[in-house]
Amino acid sequence: MKVLLNAKQIDTILNKLTNRIVADIPEGVEIAVIGLRSRGEVVAQRLAVRLSEKIGTEIPCGTLDITLYRDDLNSPKSGSQPQVRTTEITFDINDKLIILVDDVLHTGRSARAAMDALIDLGRPKAIRLAVLVDRAGREFPIQADYAGYKADAKPGQLVQVLLKESDNKEQVVIEKD
Repeated sequence: MKVLLNAKQIDTILNKLTNRIVADIPEGVEIAVIGLRSRGEVVAQRLAVRLSEKIGTEIPCGTLDITLYRDDLNSPKSGSQPQVRTTEITFDINDKLIILVDDVLHTGRSARAAMDALIDLGRPKAIRLAVLVDRAGREFPIQADYAGYKADAKPGQLVQVLLKESDNKEQVVIEKD
């Protein structure tokens, strides 16, 4: 296991992501932040707080469960029953610029599933993807609009984000799969 990012580096990256998002928001456009369960949810909450402070108005934040939208849901290779959890979006997403947040962008399959799920909830003005870590290995033509760190992970390696809220640790590590 190799540590790619420590707590201070994660904090710095979140500040940079916040600044880039604020710089890109067109005047008068309402935004909302939605994180993918489970670690994308934590990153989204942190970004929403920082965006709210920077912009000076509260930015709504929600959580999206993509389990039922995954393309491997009925795969014979999966072997286990997926755990469906709740989507918690208490605001209208129509005509808002949605900042969709995940911890790691790898194949693009989770982002694709998330976009399908969002479209079922309404019609956002636009969707922008923000990720803490971007790594190679896309299977779909999806890229992050805002990527904090580009990880040089080889096939068979796992990039794992550990956050204090869920893991009692704050770091990004790379390990053999």
